[in-house]
Amino acid sequence: MYLIGENLTGGYGGADILKGCTIGVEKGEIAVIVGPNGAGKSTAMKAMLGMLEIREGHVRLGERDITSLTPQDRIAAGIAFVPQTENVFTGMSVEENLEMGAFLRRDDFRETMNEIFELFPVLKEKRRQLAGELSGGQRQQVAVGRALMTRPSVLMLDEPTAGVSPVVMDELFDRILEIRETGVAVLMVEQNARQALNIADRGYVLVQGENRFTDTGEALLANAEVRKSFLGG
Repeated sequence: MYLIGENLTGGYGGADILKGCTIGVEKGEIAVIVGPNGAGKSTAMKAMLGMLEIREGHVRLGERDITSLTPQDRIAAGIAFVPQTENVFTGMSVEENLEMGAFLRRDDFRETMNEIFELFPVLKEKRRQLAGELSGGQRQQVAVGRALMTRPSVLMLDEPTAGVSPVVMDELFDRILEIRETGVAVLMVEQNARQALNIADRGYVLVQGENRFTDTGEALLANAEVRKSFLGG
C-alpha cells in the first residue's frame, strides 16, 4: 500500500478515539472511509496527516515511515489535505488561492495551474473573482485545486461534498475520478456513504474507532449488513 496507517490507536487526550484501525490507499486508487457520526473517520485521517498523536501504530508513505514527521513535513513529502471547512482564502481571487497552493514549489507552476483549469473549467472562467463570492461547490473546487498545486502523490479530502447539492456532489465525484486517473492516491472521508462507495476502489467502514468492514467499494455496497446498518437499507 502506498500510504498506510496501521493499527492506529490514540485520541486527543483522555479516551482513545481510534482503537487499532488500519487505513490505506494505493496510487491511482480512491479509498473511502465511511461510518456513523463519531466513528473516528476524520480522526483517522488527521492521524495519517500527523495532526493527532497516536499511542500505537505507524504511518508509512511509500517505503518511508513518516510516523514522527510533522504535518508540514508530510505535506512536503507529497501529501495534500483539504479540510472540510475554511478551506479557501475568501479575500483572495481564485487564481491567488491556487498560487498559494504552490508556495513550497521553486519551479514554474503555470503548467500545473493550466491542468487545474482544465479539470475545473469554472475556475478558469472565474479566476479573477474573489473565492468568497463563489458557491459552495465552486469553493470546494478551489480548495481541491489549491491542494493539487503541490503536485501531491496523495490527496486527502475531509467530507468534500458536505453541504453541496446532489448535482454538485456528482460533479465533484466525477472530478475526483479524473484525479485518480492521473495516478494520485485519493483518500477521503465521506458522509454520503452510498455515493462515495460507488466510486471507491477500496472502502473502510469504521465503528467506534475500529475497522468493522474493509473491502472493495462494490463489495461493501453489495453487503447486506453494510447496507442495512450504514446505508439506510
